[in-house]
Amino acid sequence: MRALAVHSTAIPGLLVVDLPVHRDNRGWFKENWQRADMTALGLPDFGPVQQNISFNGEVGTTRGIHAEPWDKLVSVATGRVFGAWVDLREGAEFGASVTLEMGPDQAVFVPRGVGNAYQTLEPDTVYAYLVNAHWRPDAEYQFVNLADETVAIDWPIALSGVSISDKDRAHPRLAAVRPVPARQPVVIGGKGQLGRALRRLIPDATFLTRADIDMSDASALGSLGSGGRDLSGASAIINAAAYTNVDGAETTAGRATAWRVNATAVGSLASLARSLGVPFVTVSSDYVFDGTVESHVEDEAYSPLGVYGQSKAAGELAAQAAPAHYIVRTSWLVGDGSNFVRTMASLAARGVDPKVICDQRGRLTFADDLARGILHLLSSRAPYGVYNLSNTGPVMSWFDVARAVFELTGHDPDRVVATTAEGYAAGRGAVTTAPRPRHSAFDLGRLADAGFVPRDAREALREYLAG
Repeated sequence: MRALAVHSTAIPGLLVVDLPVHRDNRGWFKENWQRADMTALGLPDFGPVQQNISFNGEVGTTRGIHAEPWDKLVSVATGRVFGAWVDLREGAEFGASVTLEMGPDQAVFVPRGVGNAYQTLEPDTVYAYLVNAHWRPDAEYQFVNLADETVAIDWPIALSGVSISDKDRAHPRLAAVRPVPARQPVVIGGKGQLGRALRRLIPDATFLTRADIDMSDASALGSLGSGGRDLSGASAIINAAAYTNVDGAETTAGRATAWRVNATAVGSLASLARSLGVPFVTVSSDYVFDGTVESHVEDEAYSPLGVYGQSKAAGELAAQAAPAHYIVRTSWLVGDGSNFVRTMASLAARGVDPKVICDQRGRLTFADDLARGILHLLSSRAPYGVYNLSNTGPVMSWFDVARAVFELTGHDPDRVVATTAEGYAAGRGAVTTAPRPRHSAFDLGRLADAGFVPRDAREALREYLAG
């Protein structure tokens, strides 16, 4: 009896699974799909939603070569088959093939975009496959002729004398097949600071902006992935959108919007990612803590001071509805668009001497580093969970950052005047000022263990202002 094992093949992502088959005088029994044990051995947690069974009465029945926009796990219930798989995805492996004679004691995981075919070697063969998306007539399929000379599959039984459907006989040769595009993430919030940074790194991804999807509209979020928008080719869902008006969240209208965008919408996106069987990434904040400790670890208990932080903490809990999730906590974001650094640079250039808070401390996070860190977690398949992500280097106050901006832009840093958080709030008069954490710095050890170390914040600030 074979021991449960997972083996790679010449086609990336095409995996052969050895299945233990328990036999006795009554027949045999096997676990065709065992999520915990198989994923522990490297099989993707692909989330099957439909099972299909094909009965083949005659020896030599040949079906394929078909590639669909979903993953599948193929196996044999009774009989034996000669299986053949052809990589139809764009890239250097396009056209590569793998063949295998298989019975009930093996299964093959076939990733999206890899063509699947088989020929029966025994009568009354039952061929089964689990898929992680429901069949749709409007989905995009790719087909290759079973007799293609380039692929040159060495069929055990000559195709001239076997049972093949007219449709399969009419499939095009490999040279006429359009390669399946590589899977790319879907990014929600494509015009924000993080969204723009991600666009520079993964320009072929799908970017959805507020014009495409209103994060405060529950019905619109519920229809995302349907209603004519096909997201079946997504490799991940990245939520780069948020309601970030910390003071506005303390108002009646802002409170409701903050909860809809930062909590309810995150739950909807997590459910979408779960249904697609892809990882879900959402960005959280240092505001989920009250800032009474100087360095926050991932497992620190929630202690938000205001509505914004409360809504972000609720969003972290909602994100966990996706089994494959990355909750990326960040602080003091700087990227394309309005931010503290740009404001200070503008004040310096206009001759304004600002009063800046000196008793709130943390580290800047540059959007490019945040984007690279997120993509590293996805591409390296780091363990799912919560990760702190900011730039590295000394912990600074907003006052320290403002002085650095003045100095790096050629202005006298002594023009920046220090004030406390209470003094700053008092100076704003009737304008709402939400409570903010005094300490926002993160412990970045878990991120480093995952293989990613962001730039020093001072170096990144210098490059940002220079460029």
